[in-house]
Amino acid sequence: MEEQLAHLLAETQSSQESPRKNAELQLKQLYHDQSFPLALVSLASHDSIPLNIRQAALLVCKKFVETGWSANLDEFGGQVLINDTNKSTVRQTLLDIALSDTHERKIKSAASLVVSKIATADFPEDWPNLLPDLLALIPQASDARLHGALKVLQDLVEDCLNEEQFFNVAHDLVRTVHDVAVNDARKPTLRALAISAFRSSFDTLEMVMEDHKAAVKGFAEQTLNAWMPFFLDILKSPLPGMPEEDDDGQRDMAAAEYYRGIVALKLQVVKVLMRIRSVFPSVLGPQSLALFSAVWEELSRLEGQYHASYINGDRQSRLEDADGLPYTLDFLIIEELDFMQALLRAPLVKKELERQLQSPQTAGWVVEIMKLAASYSNITTEEEGMWDMDVNIFLSEESSVTANYTPRIACADLVTKLVQWVQGATLDGLYSHIRAVYSTESDWKAKEASLYILNALLRDMQEVERSIPAETANNLVAFVNQSIQQDDDFLRARAHVVAGSLVKTTDGALAHVAPTFLQNCLHTMTSDHSDVVKVSCVRALQQYLSSIPPDMTAPLQTSIIEGLSQFLSQQDLNDLSDNDDVMVALLETLRDAICLDTHVCLDSGGLALLFTIANHGASNFQLSMLITETFEEIASSLADGGPEKFARLCEKVLPSLIGVFDVDSLEEENPLTNLAADLLAVLLEHAPSPLPLGFVSEVMPKLQRLLLGSLEDTLLNSATTAIKCMLERDAEVVFGWHDADGKGGLEVLLIIIDRLLGPLVDDNAASEVGALAAAVVEKAGSERLGPYLSQLLQAVAIRLSTAEKAPIIQSLILVFARLTLISATEVLQFLSSIQIEDGTGLQVVMAKWLEHSVHFAGYDEIRQNVIALTKLYDLSSPILSSVAVKGDLVVPQTSRIMTRSRAKQTPEQYTSVPADLKIIKVLIEELLHASGPTDAAQAAASFANNGAEDEEDGDDDDEWEDDPQGFLDLGAGITKADLMSYGMGGAGGDTLRRRDDETQEYLLGWFREVGERPGFADTYNQLSEAEKEKLRNLLG
Repeated sequence: MEEQLAHLLAETQSSQESPRKNAELQLKQLYHDQSFPLALVSLASHDSIPLNIRQAALLVCKKFVETGWSANLDEFGGQVLINDTNKSTVRQTLLDIALSDTHERKIKSAASLVVSKIATADFPEDWPNLLPDLLALIPQASDARLHGALKVLQDLVEDCLNEEQFFNVAHDLVRTVHDVAVNDARKPTLRALAISAFRSSFDTLEMVMEDHKAAVKGFAEQTLNAWMPFFLDILKSPLPGMPEEDDDGQRDMAAAEYYRGIVALKLQVVKVLMRIRSVFPSVLGPQSLALFSAVWEELSRLEGQYHASYINGDRQSRLEDADGLPYTLDFLIIEELDFMQALLRAPLVKKELERQLQSPQTAGWVVEIMKLAASYSNITTEEEGMWDMDVNIFLSEESSVTANYTPRIACADLVTKLVQWVQGATLDGLYSHIRAVYSTESDWKAKEASLYILNALLRDMQEVERSIPAETANNLVAFVNQSIQQDDDFLRARAHVVAGSLVKTTDGALAHVAPTFLQNCLHTMTSDHSDVVKVSCVRALQQYLSSIPPDMTAPLQTSIIEGLSQFLSQQDLNDLSDNDDVMVALLETLRDAICLDTHVCLDSGGLALLFTIANHGASNFQLSMLITETFEEIASSLADGGPEKFARLCEKVLPSLIGVFDVDSLEEENPLTNLAADLLAVLLEHAPSPLPLGFVSEVMPKLQRLLLGSLEDTLLNSATTAIKCMLERDAEVVFGWHDADGKGGLEVLLIIIDRLLGPLVDDNAASEVGALAAAVVEKAGSERLGPYLSQLLQAVAIRLSTAEKAPIIQSLILVFARLTLISATEVLQFLSSIQIEDGTGLQVVMAKWLEHSVHFAGYDEIRQNVIALTKLYDLSSPILSSVAVKGDLVVPQTSRIMTRSRAKQTPEQYTSVPADLKIIKVLIEELLHASGPTDAAQAAASFANNGAEDEEDGDDDDEWEDDPQGFLDLGAGITKADLMSYGMGGAGGDTLRRRDDETQEYLLGWFREVGERPGFADTYNQLSEAEKEKLRNLLG
């Protein structure tokens, strides 16, 4: 079989699709052959087999393990495909490869990954000797075997040890890796790998700390006492000189390997200290002053080597070895700058530095930090070359949206943290440094770096709405003006950006020079030879528009828009469409210029420029959002100005918008068509009633074609919204319109709704159909609709029965909710009278309605839904009581960790409750949400654990003031919920539901009234204790 497998594995790497797909299929068909995994590991273990085949064998082996090894694995396919005897052989063979003296490192690392995957399922029950054998092997292993053992050990610690297992081996594990780390006879890279394995143990400690705080903290203190002298020694030990290259670019390989190893070792020490700081700040606190001094001294020593390597030289940066260990100097600098930033907030460090600030003789440390930060902020040779080639990269760095975290960005972060703590001293220290740089023959990079640090400081102050003293600002103007006149492009560009930031951060103190800065910026934006300078002026212009009083900028509005148009005309639009950040900067500045007075769009080229950008940037999500927001500002402002101004706007934009819809095919997604439909929807959402003369006849044919021909979700949603808004604002004109075949407007709308409710249009594409159906019902009325009304509502109910996505479910439910507000009895009777598959329409609709109500979005939608549910409950209908719906989640009583595979095998189960009881449960949650996050949290906490206190009054973080929002440990990981809630005021979905006083007042009154009704006590007693407590607290 091995020969057959080797051939198939080679075919999987073929550049031809057919042989590759065929080989992959044949490999999957071999999964059920018991000899298959044995042959894979045998291939991987033979040195005579080509490296790529051995790697492929281990990759396939890993996929096999994931699919057919054990039900304990998340990716388990449902059937164990290997017997216990073969499992034992595979485990041992893979471990032998990972711990081998001879195999290639890539092969050993790949084998280690498979070992880790198997250990996740088998350790310790079916592989009890794995960890003890590793810990016994490590002390006397050769370097090659030690490397493999440490890799396997790290994977075990990261993926396989639960709380009990970890504590059973924690002391032996930590002692073992400590002995490797402190052993000078071992290679520095192996010592670094040992420290990396030690760092992984803190992930487990963090998970169990809440339940075992005292024990975990005690273990951490004991461990750190043993490791700290070693950490300090490594930080204090000088880095050897970087090996020199000869004329052919060759270096002493042994010296180069040793140098990389020492860098990796130092770097892992800083990483583990950062991890300890994030989990046990109080444990690290007593050592913070010594660590701060050591890191500062190290950074000061490395300045010359860093400049020689990256600023004056062109050494390669951001390199990692095959084990994922970073080993270049720039990575070490970044880690130490970040650690220095964290240490600045340690109480002992803050106290000492504040003491030194009290005396002029010792206050110079602020200037020294500024010098250090500016030194490491110099533009590197690599950055200089990239920014010359691609101005988009330059702007992404400026916008702090780059994934390329560099020492330059780390220095900006360091300075901003310092100014948040001691603003006056930081400003004075930076000014002193800038003055010193400009008073000597410093090169342009040093000047640019000092201005870069200044700009970072100013941007941070803008975000917290602070301003710098007028005297300092005026003193800095001279340096900015001097830099604007320099020959170097990057220094000129930086000066323009800083000028804009200065004007914005001085609270009017630079009003006397702001107009000159603005005029200079406008001129340079179109006349300078450098693209970097031009786009910097575009960015600076945005600062001026947001900070200079409108009475000074409004007279220049037309000139600004013309200047932006001229800037765009000088660019190659085909290239510019790939430069997202340049386009964003241009669009944001245009938006601010237009918003000075949106009426200028009726007479100037603002709209033309906006649509030109749209034409080249529709495929970019950020650009399309900005275009839509800008257009919405224009449409809403001009609509507020009266029907005449709105009609003039329509005259300018409608030909361009609907002209985009004349595409040959609607089968393929077209970003520009999607954007045009979105803008048309925005225009109609803000349109007055009635619409301008001829609007409906011009737009309806285009929307009809889109809605009956496309399946693209974004396009259909925007077009549905547009036609709904058109109906709401000019219903009679819409109903009176006829298409080319003579069909009236109402018939066309019903045909459109029928298609959107049909099976060919998916949930995402039909998510707005409910709103359109509701608008048709309300505007046409039952008399005009006649028999079509019941058909329409039945079609809505049928589509609701199969809908799975939240937006369409909400949209369809609101059709019935809005009708319930008018006549709850008729809705109940209608739904009871129709049959959908095996149940009534009432059963189908109420099941979906009550399950999804708590997930509704939008103030108006939530309020309509809440009132509709109260009206249904007020009917006290036995028909409603007889409908059984999903109740509370049944929590399984098990101590086993619920993996994805187990969750699939044991789906969630719910109780069954009457619909009227479920309405009360839903409305309690709605009242909780309407009360706002604070009241909701108090109500929820009141029954969660009254009076419960932590076993320790103090928290670890008390020893080291730590703002979780202020410092991001890139090595600590971040949850999806944290990312999704960024900018929404916190983590979790509930932050999306803000306080709604109107809904809260209505529900409070309703609950108080319904609580007095006979029989409600029986309903109340059927609530859970948590629900009763919530209701009591909310009602007061």
